[in-house]
Amino acid sequence: MKITQLRNATVIIEANDRVILLDPMLAPKGAIPALKYLTRSRHRNPLVELPQGTGALLERVTHCLITHCQKGHFDHLDRAAVKWLREHQVPTVCMEGDADYLMRKGLKVSVLDARSEAQAFLGGTIVPIPCVHGHGLVGSMMAHGHGFFIQFPGEPSLYIAGDTVLTDDVKGCLTHRQPEVSILPAGGARFDLGGEIIMGEDDVIAASYLSAGIIVANHLEALDHCPVSRNDLARRCQRENLQDRLLIPADGQTLTFAVN
Repeated sequence: MKITQLRNATVIIEANDRVILLDPMLAPKGAIPALKYLTRSRHRNPLVELPQGTGALLERVTHCLITHCQKGHFDHLDRAAVKWLREHQVPTVCMEGDADYLMRKGLKVSVLDARSEAQAFLGGTIVPIPCVHGHGLVGSMMAHGHGFFIQFPGEPSLYIAGDTVLTDDVKGCLTHRQPEVSILPAGGARFDLGGEIIMGEDDVIAASYLSAGIIVANHLEALDHCPVSRNDLARRCQRENLQDRLLIPADGQTLTFAVN
């Protein structure tokens, strides 16, 4: 299995003959408004361009997988990504709550059932894992979505957490399903008011201790409301002696994993 970190939550997963684009945000740097306003200087999003070589990787994509995309969650599906998916007629897999929204945009949609346990997915199986995208008033305004536990024949098991804080569902997936690789948000995103709406430094470190597998941290250094930097997290990893278990890929970096 190969996992390429493109930017923020946008990842390309290569497993067997499938090339899966996860939560695409394909807009150029600065094309989308800021998410924080009560600050000394505002920064439009994304903060960085897509890495070199993105175009060639996208040409190989066979499927797209969406964790959530409504209520303004452009960082998981923006207009540029919708246009690209529609033009290339890429089959797009999503949860039932997002299906009508995506079909209205002209995408080729396949729907996953939140009530089902393991269900067929591209020659393997997939299990939706609920997300909690923040608590309190801010959390009530978010699209919470789902993460996914995926198993393909001959490949490491993979958990994609989606946008979530560290919940009992997340902990249960890490400890009971024991994914060999987990992609977790680590940016500690928060708006001008309210608490974190995804895992930050403390949560991703705690998740690393719960997991018997490798953690891949993303949601870093691409949006103005994610304060955790790669250097912050790397220093914490060293202090916790987790360098071999918590990986922090740069944008454009490809990680390769084999079955244990």
